[in-house]
Amino acid sequence: MFDTAQSIRHAAIVLTMALFAATVGAQTPDPAERQRAIDTFESQNVVAALPLLEKVAQAYPKDPAILSRLGFAVYANSVDEKDPAKRQQMRTRAREILEKSQALGDNSNLTKIILDSLSGPDITQIPFSNIKAAEAAIREGETAFMHGEMDKAVASYKRALELDPNLYDAALYAGDAEFKTGYPSQDPQFRNQHFEAAGVWFAKAIAINPDRETAYRYWGDTLDAQGKTNEARDKFVEAIIAMPYDRRPYVGITQWAERHQVQLGHPRIDIPTNVTSNKPGETNITIDDSVLKGDDDGSAAWIMYGMIRALWVNKKDGSRSDEFAKAYPNESTYRHSLAEEVAALHGVITSLQEQMKSKKVKNPTPALDNLLKLHEKGLLESFILFAKPDRGVAEDYIPYRRINRAKLKQYWMEIVIGVNS
Repeated sequence: MFDTAQSIRHAAIVLTMALFAATVGAQTPDPAERQRAIDTFESQNVVAALPLLEKVAQAYPKDPAILSRLGFAVYANSVDEKDPAKRQQMRTRAREILEKSQALGDNSNLTKIILDSLSGPDITQIPFSNIKAAEAAIREGETAFMHGEMDKAVASYKRALELDPNLYDAALYAGDAEFKTGYPSQDPQFRNQHFEAAGVWFAKAIAINPDRETAYRYWGDTLDAQGKTNEARDKFVEAIIAMPYDRRPYVGITQWAERHQVQLGHPRIDIPTNVTSNKPGETNITIDDSVLKGDDDGSAAWIMYGMIRALWVNKKDGSRSDEFAKAYPNESTYRHSLAEEVAALHGVITSLQEQMKSKKVKNPTPALDNLLKLHEKGLLESFILFAKPDRGVAEDYIPYRRINRAKLKQYWMEIVIGVNS
């Protein structure tokens, strides 16, 4: 099943941890009833919470804390609706409620993710497993989970994983249920016991598929709730490495950074030249005026970027360039690639180094200085893949990650987060 279900599952805790500390524009007919609806939702029983939230929302029509929960509850309950037409009606209503919540100040990443899911096709009924018994077991777990029956849910997920050892979702959901069991408790020993159990399940999910982001992210939330700040950070980074071109893995690290007042950021490197080709054999290189006006700041080095990239586009007869064919012998069609971008930036770096050696450059621009530092650390490829990817470059991510996972993590830790090695 797609991660929309995982977003539903995690809604209550994320709301508890990070969403709203105050109500915007709320009325005050019955604060006790409002709190009861919220408490029921946060007890993980979204089935029982739905009618309570429906009633309270009538009294608090401009309260994003209520509307966000109501939207999630409607969406979550839609998953168990077997009638496609009714399920679609519920999805439409959930979207309308969440859009209203967003308009009233709900800027959470979670709401954005759910709205993204609701804007696409309904895939909530796709089977988790091709093994019927495992499918039945995980569905039983989902029903128990929706009713807040976490022990029963874990038992069902465990059975599903035993029946289908490759069922990532069963291990993931068991860990999530353990986390939600421990989170509301005020007993440190009880909390830690269930958080540790959650980590065991998340590790099992990662072992099944290390290239899905969700188990890393959920584990990061668990570790942060235990006060294991650095360990949580590492899991959030691993989530991004698993799926860097998806919005969801960035939720964990951005919320972690906000909680711990850490500034995140890629180094700023604006490339002042561009290369386009309207037909084979013809290449247009556009150069910003700043490149030609620079005196001792090294800006002239950027001329090499356009010149080298021009060598990678197709020849006049439409065939692949020698550079592209050598780098990608199994590909018949040109694309902008990681290898091309690295070659072009290396050309800039080489030119800059020569100018610095001859004393022509005394004060490199901040962009060139950043570029040189990335090169010296061996993190140029990571920068391109995370900060400057287009569709062509992104195709090279998985092959690069296969043998350079440590480099990708080093980039996030040292460059984006600023952790000293």
